[in-house]
Amino acid sequence: MAPEAAGSKAHRVCPWWIGYFLASPIRKLWQDPGTILAPYVREGQRVLEPGPGMGFFTLELARLVGPKGKVFAVDLQPKMISRLQRRAAKAGLGDRIDGRVSSAVSLAISDLNGTIDFILAFAMVHEMPEPGKFFREVAASAKEEATLLLVEPKGHVKDSMFDNELKLANEAGFQAVSRPAIRHSQSALLRFSRAQSQ
Repeated sequence: MAPEAAGSKAHRVCPWWIGYFLASPIRKLWQDPGTILAPYVREGQRVLEPGPGMGFFTLELARLVGPKGKVFAVDLQPKMISRLQRRAAKAGLGDRIDGRVSSAVSLAISDLNGTIDFILAFAMVHEMPEPGKFFREVAASAKEEATLLLVEPKGHVKDSMFDNELKLANEAGFQAVSRPAIRHSQSALLRFSRAQSQ
């Protein structure tokens, strides 16, 4: 069985209501969005965040890109996006966030091709039925030298599974450049090269 097929066999999506727990301020005690994201996100950038849930990282991304930047938050579940947008509006950040509902088979982001500076894939690639397709889609959206922060929960994603994700990302044009330390997580910072993806 091919690696992608094996991944699809275990495919499941986090229920939308879990988003309330994942967006809890208490989570900042062990995973602070500002500390995690500040080294990679700059003012004016265009950021893609697949699987944002209710916006635990999205709001911080919007603060970091500033009024001239944009965050594209894409989720399969409409309830996640609607609650994210409500939280963003309450925080005064709604105009910086483009919330989108994807389909079950595609992120539906072809209009972003070649425009994205930074991609955050936090604890969501292991839920994708075809991780290789996911990396190809986000690679198409990426500018040359764009970065991708790939983070997976250690409890759900073993070393071999994370290594396979890195292999699939590499095939799409992303090369690992560092392994930042994020608590309770497997993580890698990757840089995109269009030449490498061909």
